[in-house]
Amino acid sequence: MHFIFPIIGYLIGSVSAAIIVCKLMRLPDPRSEGSGNPGATNVLRVGGKTAAAITLLGDAAKGFVPVFAATAMDIPPLWIGLTAVACVLGHLFPVFFQFKGGKGVATTIGAVFGISWLSGLLFIASWLALSLLFRISSLAALGTLLALPVFLWITTRSFDMVICSVVIALLIFWRHKENIKRLMRGEEPKIGKKKPEK
Repeated sequence: MHFIFPIIGYLIGSVSAAIIVCKLMRLPDPRSEGSGNPGATNVLRVGGKTAAAITLLGDAAKGFVPVFAATAMDIPPLWIGLTAVACVLGHLFPVFFQFKGGKGVATTIGAVFGISWLSGLLFIASWLALSLLFRISSLAALGTLLALPVFLWITTRSFDMVICSVVIALLIFWRHKENIKRLMRGEEPKIGKKKPEK
């Protein structure tokens, strides 16, 4: 029955907080405005701080709830890790929204907190430190994802969990391929500066 948790994780992950929040608050569809990405950053651009904050919490919650439930049920670490992967996959490729989703960082943060509060705090601390150092949100997120397997090994001592975190990191790196290209060209906008629209 352990396979039920990844299935639930994928379905919950497929619920787009950005699209729902924008619809309820009568804001432009984030898929057709700004960067076209249904995530908190683009919601901030098209709808302001309140809508973005709600979106961020919603995206994090859909990673946290299924993974925390799996952790609380004390199922094997492999299945907890697979549930986290499924949540992120749901966000990236949502079955309810034509498989066109966001970039997965907030959902990953929620999933990491669902695995271990200490892992989640290490993730946040790393992101904040890199953000302050480089002032580039995507670089901070990608750098922290590189460290995620280390954080999970420290807190869980589970090789299965580490492997699952590597899968998540690879998925999100792939989803950030355009950001990576801009980083390599020195064109990725810094925090506080408006990102060029598509």
